Amino acid sequence: MKFRTMAIAAASAAAMVAGAGFATVAAAYEYTVPNLVYRTGPYAPNGIPLANGFIDYMNMLNERDGGIDGVKVNVIECETGYNTKVSVECYENLKNEGESGALIFNPHSTGVTYALIPKATADEIPILSMGYGRTSAADGTVFPYIFNFPATYWSQASVFVKYVGAKEGGMDNLKGKKIALVYHNSAYGKEPIKTLEVLAEKYGFELMLLPVDHPGQEQKATWLQVRRGKPDWVFMWGWGVMNQVAIKEAAAIRFPMDHFIGVWWSGSENDVAPAGDAADGYLAGTMHAPGRDFGAIKDIITHVYDKGNGGGDLDRVGEVLYNRGMLEAIFTAQAIRNAVKIHGTKEINGKQLRDGLEVLTVTEESLSADGLSNFMKPFKVTCEDHEGAGLIAIQQWNAKDQKWVLVSDWIEPMTDIVRGLVKEDAGAFAKENNITPRSCS
Repeated sequence: MKFRTMAIAAASAAAMVAGAGFATVAAAYEYTVPNLVYRTGPYAPNGIPLANGFIDYMNMLNERDGGIDGVKVNVIECETGYNTKVSVECYENLKNEGESGALIFNPHSTGVTYALIPKATADEIPILSMGYGRTSAADGTVFPYIFNFPATYWSQASVFVKYVGAKEGGMDNLKGKKIALVYHNSAYGKEPIKTLEVLAEKYGFELMLLPVDHPGQEQKATWLQVRRGKPDWVFMWGWGVMNQVAIKEAAAIRFPMDHFIGVWWSGSENDVAPAGDAADGYLAGTMHAPGRDFGAIKDIITHVYDKGNGGGDLDRVGEVLYNRGMLEAIFTAQAIRNAVKIHGTKEINGKQLRDGLEVLTVTEESLSADGLSNFMKPFKVTCEDHEGAGLIAIQQWNAKDQKWVLVSDWIEPMTDIVRGLVKEDAGAFAKENNITPRSCS
């Protein structure tokens, strides 16, 4: 109890310093948006930029626009240390915060997302597990309060196979090839296995499965298997220190970096910079562009950092994970605007925000209005489809210039295969939990 209280109090104080508008007793109605963060613990190097991108954007809206259409956003950070039990405690402590209760939660962990699915559904509070979590939650008929747009792990796995097929001269040339999956030995790391197994059978490539235990600092044996097995390509589903260790180990056995592709949680500056020049050419999936040359980021610098209220260091603004946290905040703000329009009141609750998420439509025009021209591809969320288009690009690390560069077009996933797997898994979940899928007609 003491730790939980201290974690929430400390995070709330940090939010207040950053200008999020937190107060024990709100002077006016506010949108209460808790954020489960890990600024401490083994995954802090990745958790910090995610948290900063989110809170900086909300602070910018509060400063520039007086909030969302004049209503301030109250971001309450709860420090979890990437611990599932603590994260669930944070959820329970914060779900009733604010006059209308918490509007939405960002778990920032696949394991935590799994744990919160039944709780959030019963409480009618949406979960935004943006590009992570349970992939079959893309089926909104079974998971009405869970959203994983703009793409899922299964879509990303299929895109990686398509990318490799193109590099090998065609999908038929995958037959006889060997692909290794180096993965975090957790629910998160295991997410793409089923999809890759189905695709291995379809296209005739051999799949090597190489689990790495938390936190991932010991990988000598894993990469000895890679050296002996001689895969043509390596995919990585890693997080935190596991990523940089894997890249160093791959370099040590001289595995070609341009045949090594990480999931988008293995594609940040934190993952490659420690390896120095050896990381040059490493590849990773992405749902958005890297860098800070975007209007939204310029507004954050002007209205937040130039006034001394930034959540972190200015030189880290625009990093991959910072941009991802910012994107979470942008989608949250858009969903709030949608919900207000749908229900005709600014005083919305979590159930009403769910309605706003289910009509989220990202267009070139809306991206431009949010200061995100050429940042990502448009997509649409519906009652049935909580994933969206699933378009993914491949980025490559340029060690000389110390930056990520997009090296592919936006690639469509193998929707026919992935959506079939989603329906199958969601149907099994519904049966196991006595859920009657809702009608979205």
